[in-house]
Amino acid sequence: MRKMKDSGVAWLGEIPEDWAVVFNKHLMKKVKCIREKYTGEDVLSLTMKGVLIRDLDNPSGKMPATFDGYQFVEAGNLLMCLFDIDVTPRCIGLIKNDGVCSPAYSQFKLNDLADAGYYYYYYLNLDNTKELLHLAKNLRHSLTEEQFGSIPTALPPLDVQKKISHKLERKVSEADALITNVQAQIEKLKAYKQSLITEVVTKGLDPNVPMKDSSVEWIGEIPSSWNTIRVKQLLRERKERSVDGKEEPLSMSQKVGLVPTKTLDSIPNMASSFVGAKLAYVDDLVFNKLKAHLGVFSVSKYDGLVSPDYAVYYSTGVADLKYLEYLFKTPQCISEFRKRSTGIAAGLTRLYTDGLFAIECPFPSKDKQHEIVAHLNKKCAQIDELTAIKQTKIEKLEQYKRSLIYEYVTGKKEVS
Repeated sequence: MRKMKDSGVAWLGEIPEDWAVVFNKHLMKKVKCIREKYTGEDVLSLTMKGVLIRDLDNPSGKMPATFDGYQFVEAGNLLMCLFDIDVTPRCIGLIKNDGVCSPAYSQFKLNDLADAGYYYYYYLNLDNTKELLHLAKNLRHSLTEEQFGSIPTALPPLDVQKKISHKLERKVSEADALITNVQAQIEKLKAYKQSLITEVVTKGLDPNVPMKDSSVEWIGEIPSSWNTIRVKQLLRERKERSVDGKEEPLSMSQKVGLVPTKTLDSIPNMASSFVGAKLAYVDDLVFNKLKAHLGVFSVSKYDGLVSPDYAVYYSTGVADLKYLEYLFKTPQCISEFRKRSTGIAAGLTRLYTDGLFAIECPFPSKDKQHEIVAHLNKKCAQIDELTAIKQTKIEKLEQYKRSLIYEYVTGKKEVS
């Protein structure tokens, strides 16, 4: 059993007796080399998965007009985001390839006392809990080079640092491989669920029934006993408004549907008064008009108040609205929503009632709709339960990784 001592640093607690505590400035220094002209170097980005090379042929996220003025970064250095620490998903990365990146990032070169791999994991541990946030006291929650240099940091013997780095590299890689495997299983379940819904709401439950051409391109063939119908014959828009604003405020979540706003993890800014707000009732079909093309709509399980950006519909009596919800969330129908949404720019388009009502959709008898809904409710619940079990496994693996990193970089666990 190793002897331990108090480090004097809250987030470190006790450390091995032969470890020291020094300020960051004695281990690393900030370096910045701006390239006035971009000459084709790999463009790097700090992500949750590390410092990655951006795919410029298939870009994702924000893309600048030019990479002129980017900074050169060198493999073996640390890359940090020392601003907006509170909202930046990942603030630390180990650079594994030479390249260029945004000059907003801070690059640190370590001296001969420090192993880059160890200090990557050390600061990854602090980033996991946003431990440095309380040191960033300005509005942007940022740290200056001087402030970062004054942070006390553990200094194990160099050979111990390297052993810890190698151990964590192996252990974390093993956990990541398991996570990737489980995530792939989740994606297969999601794909199966979507395929099942699409098949059943457009083709029915009996694979042996005679089929006919629907004459609607996005629908294709339907059972011979089905018809097609425009949405305007199935829905009416509800335009009731609250008299006193005392009903329960409701908000739409892509994950859980329309729920009381107070139950959300992140509660949006609330209006000072709900007098005149739109009303929705149990079994109404409620759309977020701005995000209909993302599938943000659901049948309500609650009576309450909704945003003016929502559209509320009730059944004319011939449609099971849960059947319509399943139908509307198929990729083919979502594509129709995109075509009929209007607005000035991508991300600012809305699906208005006229656009929704013009869509033609498959229309089985109401009894068939009820059968389809009952079948999908049961099957989707089973798939969701399996998905939740696998998601819990991922969360446990992530927690295992965090615990492992903490125990090794703070010396609580001795590397063998």
